[in-house]
Amino acid sequence: MKTAIWLYLFLFLAFFDLHAQYPILTPFAISLGAAPTFIGWMMGIYSLTHLPGNLIAGTKIDKYGSKRYIIFSLTTAGILLLLQAYVDTPWQLLILRALSGFVLAFLSPACMTLLAQLSSDPTTQGKYMSGHGVVHTLASVVSPAAGAFIVAGIGFSGTFQILGILLVITGLMAFFTIPAVKEASTQSIKVLPPMEGRFLPISWRYFVLPLVIACSQGVLFFELPLRGSGSASILSTGLLFSIISLGALTTLSMLFLNRYSTKLRLAAGVLLMAISFFLLASVPEMPLWLVLYVLGTSKGIIFPALATMFVQLSGGARLGRIFSIQSIATSLGSFVGPIAAGQIRMEISPYFLAFLVLMIGLLFLPFSKQVRTAALNPEPKHI
Repeated sequence: MKTAIWLYLFLFLAFFDLHAQYPILTPFAISLGAAPTFIGWMMGIYSLTHLPGNLIAGTKIDKYGSKRYIIFSLTTAGILLLLQAYVDTPWQLLILRALSGFVLAFLSPACMTLLAQLSSDPTTQGKYMSGHGVVHTLASVVSPAAGAFIVAGIGFSGTFQILGILLVITGLMAFFTIPAVKEASTQSIKVLPPMEGRFLPISWRYFVLPLVIACSQGVLFFELPLRGSGSASILSTGLLFSIISLGALTTLSMLFLNRYSTKLRLAAGVLLMAISFFLLASVPEMPLWLVLYVLGTSKGIIFPALATMFVQLSGGARLGRIFSIQSIATSLGSFVGPIAAGQIRMEISPYFLAFLVLMIGLLFLPFSKQVRTAALNPEPKHI
């Protein structure tokens, strides 16, 4: 439990640092002279360079443990943020964002794997994943508004310097406090014979969900900051991102939701998110803050259920690979989302694209039969 608390602290600081950039990056790129299409590529290249990092992380985390990759990811990302404070052309920003995408690709699978390896009990693992979601959401509640307020006070350069120093300090703290835990800690979980020899112990179709969810989020992160320009717009965008996180925190606090089937929660959450994007695209007269709050509640349903489902389906086997493939799917979605939004936004609302891909993603969530997994404790069957 002590390790989990330390890890939650580091995750909070890291997520705070990363989410604080959401309302800042687009105005910063515009201040450097970047066009909307270039901004879409800038945001997409960050996710594209996640892919080689995710591919490397999968087997390496299973073999060597998570600690070294958490430290590397946090510290190097902080150094790159410090360099980002001194860029003066869009292309320099693009290069640094590409490098940041690579080094931060190790963070999520390493953290998720370490949390899951702290216990061999699927129920306890599910609680750790829910804690990860709560920490992530708490950080994202305050960080977008905080980032906007900081940049309004000290400018882009000073903000990136502060955020970079925070990440470097977090990486140094992780060096002294995180224990080295390898996949051996999950050996008490029995893996069924049919799963042996496979690259992954679960069906690939489950990874369509993180792909389409990330694609829709990429559309939102691209489109929302383009509502206006100037300090007032940056502040309002930061507050809107915080409203999304407040919505997520609301449903994360509804602990009774954990009693329901993970597939049911995923289907309900994705459907609610799709409806929110449909409202953004087709009912502009609705209060924006209300729609974004509802969209946030869907995130609070989806992400803990998604992580818990992967742990339950795998039975604790090859978690490094599983969470790395999840991160790859997320990176692909985050790459496609903003680029597609930048290309079509003059003809059609990008929010409708997000609605469409989410509805397609629902078709890949199987309900007709129980999938045989390595989990010892099956998920609740009552709905």
